[in-house]
Parts: sequence; C-alpha cells; structure tokens
Amino acid sequence: NKIIVKVLLPSMTDSSNKNDKLVTIKQLIEGAKENISTALHMLSQFTGSADFIQDKAAHMPHTEVAASSERILEGLFNGQHMIDAGGKVYTVPANYASKSKLVEGDRMKLTITPDGKFMYKQIAPVPRKRIVGTLIKDPLTKEFQASAEGNVYHILIASITYFKGEEGDEIVLLVPQDHPAKWAAVENIIHSKPPSFSQAPDASAATVVEEKKI
Repeated sequence: NKIIVKVLLPSMTDSSNKNDKLVTIKQLIEGAKENISTALHMLSQFTGSADFIQDKAAHMPHTEVAASSERILEGLFNGQHMIDAGGKVYTVPANYASKSKLVEGDRMKLTITPDGKFMYKQIAPVPRKRIVGTLIKDPLTKEFQASAEGNVYHILIASITYFKGEEGDEIVLLVPQDHPAKWAAVENIIHSKPPSFSQAPDASAATVVEEKKI
C-alpha cells in the first residue's frame, strides 16, 4: 500500500490577503507616526520656549519691594505674560505688549498700586533680531500666526488688528537673538492688497495701559 502525503500550499488568494493585510498594517503605522508627529508639533507650540522662559525666570533673584504701600515685582515676558521668580504668572495687556514690541525673555517690572492698578515697564530687553515672513492662519484654530525661516510663530491679535493684517501679507517680526521662541513681536506688515476697513476695530486695541515712569 502506498501512503500519500498531501502538502497544502497557500493558495494565491491566501497570499494576496496576507499582502493586503501587511500593506494595511504598514499604512496604519505610517498614519500613527504622522499623527504623533503632528501632536508633538502642536504640543511644542505651547511648551518649548515657554519652558525655557519659566526656567530662566526661576533662576532670577526673587525681587518684591514694598514702597509707599506699592508692591514692585520683576519677571520675564514669555510672549503673553510676565513670570516672576516664584513661577507666578501675571497677565500683560496685549495692546501694551504689542505697542512696546515685547519679545520673549524681556525683563519687566510690575508695580501694583494700593488700589489694585497694574503698571508694567520693560527694564531689560533681550538682544533681538528682525526676520521677515508671511501672515498665515492656523488650519485648526483659524488664529493668525507668522511663518518665517522655517518656523511658525504665535503673534498677538492686537498687533494684527493695529496693522490691519490679512492672511498672505508680508510681516516683519522681532524675535530673540540668542534663544528659540514660539512668540514673535510684530514690527510691521506689508499688505499684499489694500486692507479691508469693513470690520469694526478690536475693542482690545483701544485699551489704555498706564506705564510706570522712573
């Protein structure tokens, strides 16, 4: 008697399905990598330089002077706020920061009067450099940003309102010379077309901020 052994080889259909699954898995991995990369990029826009400023502020001498019932503090500007040596965050009015062209890392003094008025003064600007870029909008948030020299910077809406900037305009920025930044000060905007005057001015741009004189 003969013993016949049958070897079952994968059919062309099985092989095709296997290849399809491998291709699908590869696509899923590539998609996940892209999503992670995008998420990390978005996260860096909220950290990165902000961590640098916070760390730098933490190494400042803690300065708080009471003079004539006023409190006087010092801290560093992080693009939106002032951070003191203890890590406390103080809101800097956007129109003042825009008008003064404050740059990340600028040293500031805050005077708090007995009646609760906050008065800011820039006392030690960091070295800065001028760069030219394009005014863009974030595809997700629709907020104005600036693209320049391969980087994307956050910018204060008060500056865009003042210069009547529109998407696609050429924008002149000031950024720190010696350290990376996520925020940039707007020095000027060159319009790609005549600005639109149909929109009502931003109320925040009309706010008056008193500056303490020394």
